Amino acid sequence: MRTLSIEVGFTNKIEEFIGHDGPKFSYTKQALGSELFVKSNDLLFNQGIDYLDITVVKWDDDPCFFQTNFSAEVPCDIFAASFYLLSRYEEYLPHVKDQYERFPASESLAYQHKFLDRPVIDVWAYKFREILSRHFESFGEEIRESNRKFNYISTIDIDNAYQYKHKGFTRSVGGILKDLIHFNIQNIWMRFLVVFNIRRDPYDMYKRLLMMKKKYGIKTIFFFLLGDYSTFDKNISPGNTSYKLLIKNIADYAEVGVHPSYFSMKNELKIKKEKEILEGIVNFPIKRSRQHYLRIEVPETYQHLVDLEISEEFSMGYASHYGFRASTCTPFYFYDLDFEIQTPLKVFPFAAMDATLKDYLNFTPKKAFNTMMRLAKEVRKVDGTFITIFHNESVGGSGRWRGWGRVYESLLVELSKVL
Repeated sequence: MRTLSIEVGFTNKIEEFIGHDGPKFSYTKQALGSELFVKSNDLLFNQGIDYLDITVVKWDDDPCFFQTNFSAEVPCDIFAASFYLLSRYEEYLPHVKDQYERFPASESLAYQHKFLDRPVIDVWAYKFREILSRHFESFGEEIRESNRKFNYISTIDIDNAYQYKHKGFTRSVGGILKDLIHFNIQNIWMRFLVVFNIRRDPYDMYKRLLMMKKKYGIKTIFFFLLGDYSTFDKNISPGNTSYKLLIKNIADYAEVGVHPSYFSMKNELKIKKEKEILEGIVNFPIKRSRQHYLRIEVPETYQHLVDLEISEEFSMGYASHYGFRASTCTPFYFYDLDFEIQTPLKVFPFAAMDATLKDYLNFTPKKAFNTMMRLAKEVRKVDGTFITIFHNESVGGSGRWRGWGRVYESLLVELSKVL
C-alpha cells in the first residue's frame, strides 16, 4: 500500500492465505474465519462504468462510503471508495460542465458531502494502519514504520511573464488605449517607466522567487505558458529572446514544466508543440505539466500526456474551490478506466490556488493565508504532500493583487519551520 509504505501480497488461494504467518486480512464477501476482514463492494471486481448510488456515512468522525457492516472495525469498503475517488470515476459519468468546460467542484461527491477540504483517503489509510497494528501486535512497530513525512511543493504558473515589457508595438498601443478609455493614468505612467527601464516590471518577480526558494529550502516548480496568443492565452511570444533567457535562467535554479494552453485540453498536437518549444529552450526533456485554466478532460487529456511521455501532472484540483479533488494529498498513478490499466502518469494533487481564493471566493489576503495554513495542517496530520499554486503576478502584489504580496512568503516562512 503506497500511502503507508507497506509491501503487500495478494492471493486468491484459501490454503495459501490460511498458511501465512504474518499480518493478513481478507477482502471478500464473507470472512474465511476469525481473521481481520474487510467486506468488499463490487466496484473493484467489475469492469466498465455504471451509475453508483452512494450514501456517505460517518466512520467515527470521518466521512466514508460503500458501507458494509456498521459494527465492523472497518465499516466501509475503503479500498473501493479510494478507487472511486482516485480514478475520478464520477468525472466519467454525465455531468454539467462549467463555463470553461471543466468538471465543476459542485458536481463532486466531496463537495456535496462537505469533505473536499480533507484528504480522506489518507485519513482512512492511517486509521487502517492503526487497526493492523492492534491486530498484529508483534508486527506493530514494523507496520507503523514509514519513510513518509510532510512535504511542501510550491508551484508557480507563469501565465503572463511581464505586465508591460516585451509585448510588442500592437499590444502596447492597445494597452495604452484601453487605459485611456478607463482613465487609468497610473497604468500609462507605469508602462512608460517600465518600457524605458526606469522601474522594474510589476510581474518580474523571478529573482525574488528564486531567492525565497533558496532561503526557505522549498521545492519550487515553474510552469511556463508557451501557446499561441488567444483570448485565454496572453503571454508574450515563446519566440521572444528575453522570454527564452528568462526560462533558461529559471531552469538553472529550479524545476520547470510546460503549461499547455487553453485549447490544448483535447488537442494532443498542441501539447506536443508547446512541450517541444520548452524542450528546445532548456535543452532537456520535459516531464512535468499543468493545464492552463486547469482544463483537464478525464481521461482524454491524461491519455495524451501519457502518449507524450509526461510523467508528472499537476492539474488535479479545482479553480473555483480549494481542497482535494481526488480526496488525497499523496501523489498517485492515474488509473485509466477506459482501458482498465494503471498508467505511468503520476498525478500530484494541489490543495489551493491564489486565484481561487481571491477571484472565486473573494477572500482577503489574511483569510487566504489562514485557509492555506489550515489545509496544510490537514496534510501534516497524515504526513502528506501539500501543493499550492501561485502566480508571479500575485507574488508581486500590485494592481488587482494589491495586498497579496506578503501572502506567499508568509506561507513559506511558516511551512519551512515544519519541514
